[in-house]
Amino acid sequence: MKKVTLLLFLLMVGFVLAACGSEESGGGSESADGVQETTIKFSHVVAENTPKHQGALAMKEYIEAESDGKITVEIYPNSSLFGDQDEYQNLVSNNVQFIAPDLSKFVGNNPQFNVPSLPFLFDNDDEAIAFWDGEKGTEILGSLEADGVLGLKMWPNGGKHVTNNERAITSPADFKGLKFRTQGGQVLEAVYSTLGAGSESIPFSELYTALDQGVVDGQENTFSNIESKKFDEVQEFMTIMNHTRVDYAIFTNTEFWEGMNEETKAIVEAGVEEGTKVAREEALTLNEKALELIKERGEIEITELTPEQVEEFKTALEPIYEEFEEEIGADVYEAAREAAGE
Repeated sequence: MKKVTLLLFLLMVGFVLAACGSEESGGGSESADGVQETTIKFSHVVAENTPKHQGALAMKEYIEAESDGKITVEIYPNSSLFGDQDEYQNLVSNNVQFIAPDLSKFVGNNPQFNVPSLPFLFDNDDEAIAFWDGEKGTEILGSLEADGVLGLKMWPNGGKHVTNNERAITSPADFKGLKFRTQGGQVLEAVYSTLGAGSESIPFSELYTALDQGVVDGQENTFSNIESKKFDEVQEFMTIMNHTRVDYAIFTNTEFWEGMNEETKAIVEAGVEEGTKVAREEALTLNEKALELIKERGEIEITELTPEQVEEFKTALEPIYEEFEEEIGADVYEAAREAAGE
């Protein structure tokens, strides 16, 4: 009897261990309808009242509703889980399953991610979306798979505008001698050096303090980011320029993505599509509202460039395209200009 009891015990232990191993490799236990019960973490670095967070919320609501709560999506805004410096490494390690970083963060992996930094390339969100949804944009988003990372969809944030504490900017000469915080990357550095200004990459979560303490004279960002982080409290001048862009994309870990079964993946993919739809719709609306709020607060002097002044900036920055054509690719330039209707 003792031997029979021991044998039964060992068989039970083996069954439990096998079940646990299967659950881990499959991304969670399966319910009766085939959907895996799992928790998904989505980390980003901006505030809640931004297009990115609204897209993430829409994604969460869709996935949790369609899975009848079997899939839980946890959203961590404002760098509350991971910041600019470590979110990508944690995505590679599958400590988080989704991030939506500024595309310029990946220029070290692939210089083609510099597209949003090319000066005055896209006039609006629709043109940028057309590029990233196209063949060449999709190819660039998929270029990180060697790291175990897959780019899924571009989420626009909009055109960038400059703020600073020294003077109103109306011409290229006004940049001379100033130092700006940028998201980083070869093209952005060249843009500011061409204008006679310095640039420094500072984590977004530390930018308000850096501006307040004078570590840099100014920064460039979208209206929604300027307003939500209240940069107008610590800056005196803002110029509406739309010279470069902030474009995000939603990235996932390939081990996680490929570990989902068909039923689970179908729900998550549809959730990504829903989040993309909302993020794209909210980008224009929230930026317009943000500009109105900045004007209402009245803490910063606002300058809007005339068409003639914009042309002066375009002429000054035109050499950037020739400088980076070989590195980024003439084919990428062509696809981007087609998306822009040129």
